[in-house]
Amino acid sequence: MTSTLPSGFTSQPTTPDSAPLPVSLRIRQRLEAAGVPFLANDNIANQLLEGELDQLEIEVAGKVRELLRSLVIDIDNDHNTEETAERVARMYLHEVFKGRYHQQPKIASFPNVKKLDEIYTVGPITVRSACSHHLVPILGSCWIGIKPGERVIGLSKFARVADWVFSRPHIQEEAVMILADEIERLCEPQGLAILVKAQHYCMKWRGVKEPQTSMVNSVVRGDFRHDPSLKAEFFELVKQQESLLGH
Repeated sequence: MTSTLPSGFTSQPTTPDSAPLPVSLRIRQRLEAAGVPFLANDNIANQLLEGELDQLEIEVAGKVRELLRSLVIDIDNDHNTEETAERVARMYLHEVFKGRYHQQPKIASFPNVKKLDEIYTVGPITVRSACSHHLVPILGSCWIGIKPGERVIGLSKFARVADWVFSRPHIQEEAVMILADEIERLCEPQGLAILVKAQHYCMKWRGVKEPQTSMVNSVVRGDFRHDPSLKAEFFELVKQQESLLGH
């Protein structure tokens, strides 16, 4: 039989050593070579090449499929779970953990033309995250207090950056600090205060199973930290907003 292979072509079987690396391993190697951290609550979007997020979605779906099989779920015949792996992969990469894999939303700042220096609060902003210990939901509300500096950002932008920061596996204490860092970078306020109240499903759904337990924590920086009256004013404004909304 006459060969149809191109001249000089030698057919060689693919060996484990010559097989392409999984995209997750390629990304990991790139991060390690660049000295970029990739902890659960880090953002790695700047290190992803075009098309890699789509490849990662396919890889993650395959891993979830194996997890379901290891849980002895008949995904080949169960109509409820036959596409669960693909749904979970999309959910992790583009929704609940999008703050790891997607760039920060475009947020423009503007000069504080009127030299405003009175504090204001924004909230409650709904925040959704996942406990990095068990990957179950953290759901809560966030209030942000600002004493403006030289630049300001629109009110809706606080909600966008909060959603981006919290959409990662977290512990609440670190999430609030990361959010504070991002807001300071965006508008360089004279003072910043953040309060988060959230319920953790690692306590509601499993473990101690306490359905009414919540966690409250705050970060105060700049003038809010150094001026007790400003700090007290922030918490009073939060209390008034809660009362107004009937929380």
